Amino acid sequence: MTKKPHHGWQAMRSSFWFVPALMVIDAVVLAILLITLDSSVDLHLEGRWPLLFGAGAAGARGLLTTVASSMITVAGLVFSITLVALSLTSGQYSSRVIRNFMRDRVNQWVLGVFLGIFAYCLVVLRTIREGDGGTFVPTLAVLTGLMLAFVGIAVLIHFIHHIATSIQASSIVATAAQETLAAVDQLFPDELGDDDDRGADDTLANARTRQPWLALPASKTGYIETLDAHALLDVARGLDTLLRMEHGIGDFVVAGTPLVSLLDRGDLDEATTARLNAVYVIGRQRTVEQDVAFGIRQLVDIAMKALSPGINDTTTAVMCIDQLAAILTRLATRRIAPPYWLHQGAVRVIGRGPSFEGLLGEAFDQIRQHAGGNVATLLRLLGALQTIACVTQSPRRRRALGQKVDEIAETAERSIRSPHDRNQLAQRLVRVREALAGGPLPFVQIKQNGTP
Repeated sequence: MTKKPHHGWQAMRSSFWFVPALMVIDAVVLAILLITLDSSVDLHLEGRWPLLFGAGAAGARGLLTTVASSMITVAGLVFSITLVALSLTSGQYSSRVIRNFMRDRVNQWVLGVFLGIFAYCLVVLRTIREGDGGTFVPTLAVLTGLMLAFVGIAVLIHFIHHIATSIQASSIVATAAQETLAAVDQLFPDELGDDDDRGADDTLANARTRQPWLALPASKTGYIETLDAHALLDVARGLDTLLRMEHGIGDFVVAGTPLVSLLDRGDLDEATTARLNAVYVIGRQRTVEQDVAFGIRQLVDIAMKALSPGINDTTTAVMCIDQLAAILTRLATRRIAPPYWLHQGAVRVIGRGPSFEGLLGEAFDQIRQHAGGNVATLLRLLGALQTIACVTQSPRRRRALGQKVDEIAETAERSIRSPHDRNQLAQRLVRVREALAGGPLPFVQIKQNGTP
């Protein structure tokens, strides 16, 4: 699990200012190094290449002034284009994908390049002088400034291409899916074993419910972004008690309401409460690093926005379902940790985490509810469930998939009236149920009156 310093570092790297600020500092350092080299070592560059280095103080000052003014203008243009792209993306797809644009390394690097070139030119301009006190023109630094101007032109061309590509629906959906898949690989690296299909054993929890629990209040209001599981286990071990998480990753908590409960020991102090609160990172918005459900939520929001009557973009909804199928296919083969955390064979923490069934419902329930009457979307939902069923042999997970198939069939029964469309859905239902059962099933045609 992510610890607080690591979470802070990731948040800083994902901000829109950190990379540009580093690039500005690097540009200033480069300018100082080149100026120092020009002042300490006479390279005789004007005599060797007069066409490149023989412009004089006035020419060098004019060149750098032009480059600096152009770069700061283009930096403003880049910032404006980025804001327009964010506005369009938020209105067309979902406001939750704006964070992906802010984390986009290309956008950060492009802004940093133009601001860095501007800062570089300012530093070099400050050192150019002529007159009675002598003439000093850092020729190598001036030539580097000219080369950086050409670099800026190339970066601007690449940025225009990148922004035009990144605001397309396919790119937005794929980016959100790739980030979610990376979280799946990090959080659930182990393959599902033959002995991992049993349900959660609630015997311990039921036995403990009759005992007194002491609730520890949350110190902040917001969403639980990350949790240091090792630190939470250390607290439980140090107190020699059993902890119960009242909220999981991605849940919204209100200050003063229970965050963690533990078996009443009668010796709880404020330091322990503060230590338990420090285990959690509570912020204004959910993040995908430890919250796979939030990555799924982004794709679901885009799909529902696409299915809304005002937009009516079935193709985008279908792309979201395809990416959700890829995520759930990966999850179907992975072992999701049980809710009990042990230390040396003793249960110390009753956790609250995701389950395959919960993530499956998160991915497909609301899309199904908004897809009534949309044959293409219902067919793709069935195809996604068929794909997931082909990669898992877990009876428990297959039952969850079968329940979703039945729910989609019920939606089709209720909302589809065309005989052709109903038969098309019936044929797909047969193939999906064959995949779930592991063998062919008899064809069941949906009658016009809604009875099989």
